[in-house]
Amino acid sequence: MKVTWTLPDTTQITAEVANGTNLMQAAVDNNVPGVIGECGGCLSCATCHIYVEDAWVKKTGAVDDFEDAMLDVAEAERRDTSRLSCQIEATDALDGLHLIVPQP
Repeated sequence: MKVTWTLPDTTQITAEVANGTNLMQAAVDNNVPGVIGECGGCLSCATCHIYVEDAWVKKTGAVDDFEDAMLDVAEAERRDTSRLSCQIEATDALDGLHLIVPQP
């Protein structure tokens, strides 16, 4: 599947991501600035906070209670489209997904 990350300066990074890969790891593997993944995807740091483009929000699934709590401590402003990218897994259904990296 393909994923595009838009950086705060509007630069875009697009990459092929293997099914089953969480999108935090995909961002780290593709050197996406601003997606750090300090905890390695263990849902304990919120350094992989991203915004999901509106058209993709429902397709990426619901935020569970623990992710919701972690989003409250994210450095960037929380929005209705906020997600921790470690909690979104690449699938064929998400081919073309567009994510926005928040301004730090």
